[in-house]
Amino acid sequence: MTAQRRQNLQRLLSPRHVAVIGGSDVATVINECRRIGYSGALWPVNPKREHIAGIPCFADIEALPEAPDASFLAVPKQAAIDIIAKLARRGAGGVVCYTAGFSELGSAGQQAEAELVDAAGDMALLGPNCYGLINYHDQVALWPFAHGGMHPGFGAAIITQSGMLSSDLTMSQRHLPLSYMVSVGNQASLRLEDFIDNFLEEQHVRAIGLHIEEIRDTEKFAGAAMRAIEKNIPIVAFKTGVSEIGARLTASHTGSLSGTNNTYSAFFQRLGICRVATPSEFIELLKFFTIAGVPTGPKIAGLTCSGGGATMLADYAAPLELDFMQPSRHTAATLTQLLPHTATVTNPLDYTTPIWGDYDQTLPVFKCLLEDGYNSAVLVQDYPAAGLDESKPYYRADSNSFITACKIANIPAAICSTLPENLDAETRSHILQAGVAPMQGIETCMQAMSAAASYGKRRRALLANPPPPLRRAPVIGSRFQQLDEATAKTILAEAGLNVPHFQKLTMAEVVSDKLNHLDIVYPVVVKICNSDIGHKTEIGGVKLNITSIGELTAAIASIITNVERHAPNARLEGILIESMISNAIIELMVSLRRDPRFGLILTVASGGVMTEILQDASTVLVPADDTSIQAALDSLRTAQLFDGFRGRAPASRQAVLDQIRMLLRLMQARPDVVEIEINPVIVCTNSAICADALITVTDTSYQTADPPRYS
Repeated sequence: MTAQRRQNLQRLLSPRHVAVIGGSDVATVINECRRIGYSGALWPVNPKREHIAGIPCFADIEALPEAPDASFLAVPKQAAIDIIAKLARRGAGGVVCYTAGFSELGSAGQQAEAELVDAAGDMALLGPNCYGLINYHDQVALWPFAHGGMHPGFGAAIITQSGMLSSDLTMSQRHLPLSYMVSVGNQASLRLEDFIDNFLEEQHVRAIGLHIEEIRDTEKFAGAAMRAIEKNIPIVAFKTGVSEIGARLTASHTGSLSGTNNTYSAFFQRLGICRVATPSEFIELLKFFTIAGVPTGPKIAGLTCSGGGATMLADYAAPLELDFMQPSRHTAATLTQLLPHTATVTNPLDYTTPIWGDYDQTLPVFKCLLEDGYNSAVLVQDYPAAGLDESKPYYRADSNSFITACKIANIPAAICSTLPENLDAETRSHILQAGVAPMQGIETCMQAMSAAASYGKRRRALLANPPPPLRRAPVIGSRFQQLDEATAKTILAEAGLNVPHFQKLTMAEVVSDKLNHLDIVYPVVVKICNSDIGHKTEIGGVKLNITSIGELTAAIASIITNVERHAPNARLEGILIESMISNAIIELMVSLRRDPRFGLILTVASGGVMTEILQDASTVLVPADDTSIQAALDSLRTAQLFDGFRGRAPASRQAVLDQIRMLLRLMQARPDVVEIEINPVIVCTNSAICADALITVTDTSYQTADPPRYS
């Protein structure tokens, strides 16, 4: 972003005056500015109307008293381009382009969007095809619909690629403090990372929430995300478009193409971004971050006035990175004296109904438990419905004693209801004002507190060892060719990777007498060797553990018959005979592919014929250090086999890492290679062997005066 555009973005976000250009839609914008309390000048522009929302209209842009800091534009597409050009010539700050009909319509609208960006010049252009922005802190609402939201002096800055979702979030009944709501639409000029960079400088912004359909510039986005890590401003991402149908809708909705789900997860993990799966998780995690803060560790104290509540806390936390550390011996002894005889001292703690609602009795209990050095705390309370609130003072007494105890312990804290609706607005407000997060839904609360603790841990790791800058990996050409296995293994071997000893026979050699004169050390594996067939096992194109010439001849005949039956259009290019590997401990799948947006993408998975069935995989973006790659290996369900399982010999992690490192060097030396998939990598006690390989290259092979360098 240029310095001038950055300055204009500030004018757009905190304008002294706003021009609203259009008809009925801009009347709503005027009313939303009034609703939020905007005190600056509002200038409607419409040559056909005398007044809009009771304010006299200007006939055109030239008639405005001065260049507006912010403009809201709701006119037809061609008129929008012309008006933005006029605003730019006048020196306007920024514009919200509510107008649709641009790149979200595909190629038909892309040229018009390019003209729109060109007309804007250094103006801050938000959109097109967006709802706009709300600045709760400075009380500005460039927004075409009724909006909600609250700002207690701090909050989350939310940036979304869906206008309707952004509107829905402002209306949520969950007491999420908001500083900004921005709908970016097509991101023709201003993108997610531009707003992240800006909001990181705002003292009242405590967390940033992103609804993401697509990230266009991953390098700039990664830079902004790492600056957020440095400033300890958590980013929470809600990524949509992960299903096949969702991806198609995303592409048609805002001109965005969805990336693969696993790749985005790896990207977020690399940058310490908290990914959530639902809008409720999105709101609750942002709420915890903005109100309670970031826990320094996973140790959590739970308090309930119900044995069932305590059990639910423990159950929902069990698969998460939370530690309900049990009370120390000293604390347990003290709690035994403070609690009724019916209470059992444990964490989560059911402090029982005999002391419920008694501030003077619950406060010592809560203080005592928290003296054991927990990193966060949660109290479960479901408040009575409206009209049934005669018992509400008792609930309030317990919440107040919990709030006091957490302030003394100086730890992030939450009061959560079992059911989302069982925390009324007045109670949520009271809890929030005390600096405790009013969380709605016990399961979502546990997820949020776990994610917050994990963020703190991940941030410390990133500060100690920042990831290398992300590098894009452009794909050469648009047509691709898959190499046969013999060619692929030759490339791997030349790059230093371990492959079995193999030899390829043409079909003419197979039917000749040459088969009887081969130098073969049995047992061997026999395969169809064909660039048209990627997965050979499914069509009966592989025969294992061949121990004699008779078995070899029969196996080849069977393979040819199977291929002719199941892949009749495939060319019969040859037969591959290779050494059988008999001391396997683990079979892995390792793939490396080139992505123009995310760079080189490494995937490791449980391999062999079970790859698709197990769906046990981990993705890492390259460049990556050995620690990150080993963490990906250790995350697999089959990873326990590395250390020896039920008396079996251990497998060599280092051998796998060595093969992956050579694979990375190969990919970097050969920009014509688009993807390499090795399945299986057979891991033994002291070695890892690439037993099968698929390599896809561009249609024009990489040409160089010198051979590729792999070191």
